Amino acid sequence: MPKQTPVIAIDAMGGDHGPEVTVPAALDCLRQYPQLQLILVGQESVLRESLAAHGQPDHPRLRIHHASEVVAMDDLPSRALRNKRDSSMRVALNLVRDGEADACVSAGNTGALMATARFVLKTIPGIDRPAIIVTLPAAKGCTHILDMGANVDCSAEHLYQFAVMGYELVRAVENVDSPRVGLLNIGEEEIKGNEQVKQAARLLSSSYLNFIGYVEGDDIFIGEVDIVVTDGFVGNVALKTIEGLARLLGQALREGFQKNLYARLVGLMALPVLRGFKQRFDPRRYNGATLLGLQGIVIKSHGNADRAAFANAIRMALLEIDKAVPERIGERVATIFANGAGIHEDLSLTTRINRA
Repeated sequence: MPKQTPVIAIDAMGGDHGPEVTVPAALDCLRQYPQLQLILVGQESVLRESLAAHGQPDHPRLRIHHASEVVAMDDLPSRALRNKRDSSMRVALNLVRDGEADACVSAGNTGALMATARFVLKTIPGIDRPAIIVTLPAAKGCTHILDMGANVDCSAEHLYQFAVMGYELVRAVENVDSPRVGLLNIGEEEIKGNEQVKQAARLLSSSYLNFIGYVEGDDIFIGEVDIVVTDGFVGNVALKTIEGLARLLGQALREGFQKNLYARLVGLMALPVLRGFKQRFDPRRYNGATLLGLQGIVIKSHGNADRAAFANAIRMALLEIDKAVPERIGERVATIFANGAGIHEDLSLTTRINRA
């Protein structure tokens, strides 16, 4: 059953802009969702000043939870975890752990968020490592990719776990009964790839997942695959490459239409098409990466997200609360990794790896 009064804890101090973005984005979501309740976590005086500046000093569905420290974007994850126990990030995650909030949203330091979330919330039983999943626009719908940087070195078993988590997430939030899962590789032929990828492919081929085989980098945007699985090293390189290319194309278009009067006139004529293109591929629409595999919902917003982008990260948290994503993953993993009776589609991973 959908939760009637979802509560989301916001790391209001995190990211490049802090309350300048998080506070107005939170107020936007409160206006859009009358059932939503938010907890702004951070330095109380700063947050009250920001709320007053936006004309909402006392919103009935918003409360402030004071936290005296802030995790900087360049803080080492280990330092943030050990030395900043009263940071807005840590306190927001504590609220999820203690049941006071149903999800946490932060634009803060990714490494620190992952390390702290794993320490505070723990992983779902049967999941070795959390993974970061992002959504990218494609020619047909969108493509979900994981892991995007949380796990640089992964075994075949880890890749299999990522696929299971991504599969259950997409089934829930996209309402797709049998999403297509692809394993990122340097070619589609069975002989290509390293042993880690080949072994993962064998696991995926004999699983309950709708595994369509190997996919290459250009398949990400074609729309013929719903979930692309890879390790965090490759995934993060791919993501940064995509972001850089998007900036390059945007800059090239702007420069091209500003070259001369004729180019400006052509730009005016093409304005409706350009607006549609921008709206469809606007990265703000896809802001909000999920830290999958935790016993709680944690959404990572891009560090330099603006008001609209951060609001989308809050909406992602709200959707995952409604769909009970961690519970769905936990139920599926419990079935897959059950010992003895109760195993359905999948054999135990250890047995299957030994057989491979």
